[in-house]
Amino acid sequence: MNDQQGATPAEPKASGYSWYVLSVLVVVYILNFIDRQIVSILAVDIKRNLNLTDADMGFLGGAAFAVFYALFGIPLGRLADNWNRVRLLSIGLALWSTMTALSGFARNQLTLSLARMGVGVGEATASPTAYSLISDYFPKKQRATALAIYSSGLYLGGGVSLFIGAKVVQAWNNSYPGGGPLGLVGWQAAFLVVGIPGLLLALWVASLREPLRGAMDGVASPSSPRPFADFFADLSTIIPPFTVLGAARRGPVALVINLAAAAFLVGFAWIMISLTGNLPQWSAVALGYYAVFSWASSLRSKDPATFKLIWGTPAFICTTLGYGLVSLTAYALGFWSPPYAETVLGLPKAELAFVLGGSGAVSGFLGVIIGGRVADALRARFPAGRILVILFGVVTPIIPIWIGYTTESAVLFYVMNFLAGMFGATALGAAAATTQDLVLPRMRGTATASFFLGTTLVGLSFGPYMVGQISDLAGDLRTGILSLIGVAPIAVVLLLYAYRAVPKAEATLSARAGE
Repeated sequence: MNDQQGATPAEPKASGYSWYVLSVLVVVYILNFIDRQIVSILAVDIKRNLNLTDADMGFLGGAAFAVFYALFGIPLGRLADNWNRVRLLSIGLALWSTMTALSGFARNQLTLSLARMGVGVGEATASPTAYSLISDYFPKKQRATALAIYSSGLYLGGGVSLFIGAKVVQAWNNSYPGGGPLGLVGWQAAFLVVGIPGLLLALWVASLREPLRGAMDGVASPSSPRPFADFFADLSTIIPPFTVLGAARRGPVALVINLAAAAFLVGFAWIMISLTGNLPQWSAVALGYYAVFSWASSLRSKDPATFKLIWGTPAFICTTLGYGLVSLTAYALGFWSPPYAETVLGLPKAELAFVLGGSGAVSGFLGVIIGGRVADALRARFPAGRILVILFGVVTPIIPIWIGYTTESAVLFYVMNFLAGMFGATALGAAAATTQDLVLPRMRGTATASFFLGTTLVGLSFGPYMVGQISDLAGDLRTGILSLIGVAPIAVVLLLYAYRAVPKAEATLSARAGE
């Protein structure tokens, strides 16, 4: 007798090809962060060559990239939900690699800023497509682990970028002390070296298979029949003055609210520019937050179910903002630790790049993998278990940061930097998986873009800049870095709320979405 009636359907499993796709995506993410983070090891050379301040460098390492990364992540996240994700990722990879190479031809802050903005636009395709692909190649029980493995590329790429940047600068400047071909100096050559290989990697990515959307969750998730029409419609909701026209189409009340938000942010930017003298930073931040407000308002009108599960869900918002503050510290340390070691501790660039790059890659990899596995194990025991891992990533780096950035010992600095990086990295897989579980499959690209608004417009936009600005005011980079400890209490409050709210939010997904 072989009666299958009433049998429980077999739980889907990740195939060998799923792991192959994940490995390719990790390579892409490694290159993503090489291109993003290489500015850090080049910061002292760029600052000296272009006559910039620490706050200027904080802008180049933060908001110049982050605002455009975050904003274009919104429509590109929606496009990832409605179009071929493999094609979108390969096009984005080719774009950001080209813009990284063009950074090597920058001659002043303006041209370098424009190139970094272009890198941000291209890299905005990466995580919405990758998170969505991974969620369709791996079942829910393995998702935090898979996302954590993917996220390890962040730390591997960040570490490798230091090593490559230092080696290229040293070799180029030794060979061409007065500038090489086309008058390029070492830091410019480094951008070319890391940018060009991405064009070849884009061809490899294009060979991957597109999975069936929603298959791992057993939820049919049809795509939009007009993906590019929707993409350009979404794009128009974040680019002024089209944002005003879009608000006007939604009615006079929407228009007044939109203009009031714009006026408030312009006033805020004016005050901050007056206080700090940094026009690029606060103009970019005001543009970013206004554009996000306009997009969220439009999303509420066009797709109320998606808006409700993302912007209308306090559990999602608090998880995103809580992790955003973790990323603020991580991005700031990732950017400023090499310049700190070089200028405050007097360590040679080649040594610190090798040690910080290698230890950063290992600590981040260990932290994100261990954190992902622990988060999945806790999630199996109770719905909000992953939030505990994010809280761990907030609290435990405090003591290593304090010790590492007050000591005069190079060895102790390296050890504490390793521990701070490893502890902080545990939070990423848990936070990413939590936000994916709080939306329906068709919304994952948009949810990923929204999650990365927290890591970029909160973390990356402010982390490097905050340290640089405080360093300029205090005349001491050490003070700037130690100020990062002050964000931990805010993150703890947000995450404690999320811990209480996540179970109910996840249990009521379909009911609240009305689908």
